[in-house]
Amino acid sequence: MFIERKEAQVDLKLLTKPECHLCAAARQTMDEVTSEYNIGWQEISTTDHPQLAEQFAEEIPVLFVDGKQRDFWVIDPARMRVMIEAGLAS
Repeated sequence: MFIERKEAQVDLKLLTKPECHLCAAARQTMDEVTSEYNIGWQEISTTDHPQLAEQFAEEIPVLFVDGKQRDFWVIDPARMRVMIEAGLAS
């Protein structure tokens, strides 16, 4: 009998906009924290997604974990680690 193990993954997306100093800091946080877990993340620009720009205009940058908004403005590295570890454990 074989048991198939599904590799745990966490889907991380960061919504950013051009010329945003908070976005630059958020990118750095994303790079630093995800490198600790050897996982990737995706940047989504409001330039390419105007509907998201309108929806989240006052909250950018926005961190989405597994499709849910989890953080905005200043991405907290400690909180991000907790969310990643929870996602990897599931």
